[in-house]
This record gives sequence, C-alpha cells and structure tokens, in this order.
Amino acid sequence: MMELLISVVIFGLAAVGLGLGLTFGRGPVRTSCGATAGLDKDRCLDCPLRRHTASKEAEQ
Repeated sequence: MMELLISVVIFGLAAVGLGLGLTFGRGPVRTSCGATAGLDKDRCLDCPLRRHTASKEAEQ
C-alpha cells in the first residue's frame, strides 16, 4: 500500500513540475521525436511522425 502512495506522489510531483514549466513560459514538453530535431542527424528511422511524413510525400 505504501508503494502505491509513493508512486502516486512521484507522478503528481512530475505533473506539477510540467505544469509549472508551462505556466512560467518554458514551452510545451517535447516528445522524443521533437527532441531530436536539434541534432545533426535525422529523426529515428522508426519514428511514427517520420513514417507519416514520408507517406504524405510519397502521395504527392
């Protein structure tokens, strides 16, 4: 029972931290694909966003 309470508190603190970051103008949380946008290499090969973009480009 104590482990459940501790896990709820930890997830609650994480949610509050993310909310405070948004409140004070840090911008939205980046996903793993968005975080790699600043790297020299391209996105991960199995990124769902990359597959979606590639299928849209193939249709044109």
